[in-house]
Order: sequence, then C-alpha cells, then structure tokens
Amino acid sequence: MSDGDGAQGALLELLPRAARGPRRDGVFALWLTLRVAEDLLLDPPLAERASRRRLQALERRLSSLTLPPPLRRAFTATLAGLRNDGAAGVPGVLAALVAPARESVGADAGEAVQRVARATRAQTASLSR
Repeated sequence: MSDGDGAQGALLELLPRAARGPRRDGVFALWLTLRVAEDLLLDPPLAERASRRRLQALERRLSSLTLPPPLRRAFTATLAGLRNDGAAGVPGVLAALVAPARESVGADAGEAVQRVARATRAQTASLSR
C-alpha cells in the first residue's frame, strides 16, 4: 500500500467520525479530489478524454456539497490547476489544499493531504528522471 493509499484510508476513517454537515462534506470532497489527482499520475496515463471526464465529474460532485468557504475556494483553484496543468500540476495543487483542509476539516485531514502531496511530489520527480 502506498503512502497515498494510507492517506486516503485516513480520510475514509475520518468520515464516519465527522458530524453531518460542511465538515463531513469537506472530508468526502478531499477524498474524491485525492483519488482523481492520483489517477492523473497513473503509468500508463489515462486517456485525455477519460481524464477530462473525471475532472468534470469531480467538479459536478463538488458543486453539490456544502463546503466551508476556505475549502470551497481551495477546490476552485485545485480544479483549475488540475485542468490546466494536468499531471505536472498535481503536487502543487495538493500542497495548496493542506492549509485549507487543516483549517476547515481538522489537523488529521490536513496531515493526510500533506502525505499525498509529498508522495505525488516524489512520484513526479521519479517520473521526470
């Protein structure tokens, strides 16, 4: 199991403990976003059309959730970064999610996002060599 899988598991463990409402929706949104972001780094990569559709589906799903304002703003920037930069932008956009996740959902969620950001940074560095 990779570090990213462990972080996703940590978010899934937080889900039942979070009270219904914006905090729980925030944990769910983080988990969905991490899944899509990590899928952009698959080797061999997904077809461009499949990646585009996954991002569109993520955007639709996030729009229906009640998210805390800092997290909603961060997801807007994250989606734009993933759409424009693709796999190369994954580490940067995930790193930008750490602080809003900590502030809105809690330290555990922020730590999980930070672990995935570090893992994707290492993965993209090894792919570019």
